[in-house]
Amino acid sequence: MPLHVPGSDIPTLRAALARSDAWLVACFCAAWCDTCQQYRSKLLELARARPGHTFAWIDIEDHPDLLGEEDVENFPTLLVQAHGKVLFYGPMLPHIGHLERLLDSLDPQGRPVATGLPDVARLLAAA
Repeated sequence: MPLHVPGSDIPTLRAALARSDAWLVACFCAAWCDTCQQYRSKLLELARARPGHTFAWIDIEDHPDLLGEEDVENFPTLLVQAHGKVLFYGPMLPHIGHLERLLDSLDPQGRPVATGLPDVARLLAAA
């Protein structure tokens, strides 16, 4: 699967988000952030290795509406959402292995994480 960017290839992104088994893995970043740029290529590799998930690259300066009431204090900041439920939201060290282990450990039946985020998957699909 590709690394989706809001505003580009909307039909493919909508189709990926419409799959009932798909998890959204969104990376909140900024174009000026060197750490983000280095992390992006690793996230793209992970997206290709995990086609069952939908990966999105969200520039917070281009799409502040996708953050709602949340602030991003460190990069990368990641969101994992499944079945409309937030399973994880927060900053993570820019080592892709940390995200791989997180994805392996999350339980989609577990309790949702409380955030001030809007329904990011719904907003991405509506773009």
